[in-house]
Amino acid sequence: MKEHLVLAASDHNPILPAPTEIVVGFVAFLLLLFVLNKYAVPRFEKLYKERSDRIEGGIARAEEAQAEAQRTLEQYKAQLAEARAEAARIRDDARAEGQQILDDMRSQAQEESDRIINQGQAQLAAQKAQVIAELRADLGRHAVDLASRVVGESLEDEDRAQRTVDRFLDELESTSAPSTSTSS
Repeated sequence: MKEHLVLAASDHNPILPAPTEIVVGFVAFLLLLFVLNKYAVPRFEKLYKERSDRIEGGIARAEEAQAEAQRTLEQYKAQLAEARAEAARIRDDARAEGQQILDDMRSQAQEESDRIINQGQAQLAAQKAQVIAELRADLGRHAVDLASRVVGESLEDEDRAQRTVDRFLDELESTSAPSTSTSS
């Protein structure tokens, strides 16, 4: 029964707050709303703006850095292509120069070979002429000796001996010339 009495004495509904509490709660809410709008919301807005600016700036800087990297990559590719073209040109020039050097060396070797051959032929001709002269002299002496033995008189006269030797050699050359020209 006592419980019943306590409830009856306070005519107040326990679910609904007291009107003074509602007014005090409403004033406290308005005061909190004012303080939040005056101090906290502008600060949140400022931080939000700074953060969004930072993010947008970071994105812009990233896009700018990406564009710069793309330009640098294109420059690198252009320089690489230019370097490859230059290397190809240098290789071609080196090949051409090497071929020119080989051609020059071949022509110099051919000239040197021709010079050596000509010099050898000239030397051979000179030696041949010398041998022929020596052989003519030896043959002439032998011919004079033989002729003087056959004739029985002395052919010691130098002019006469020389004429006899020359005539003999001319006759010998004329008889041996047709046989040597047919064998050659």
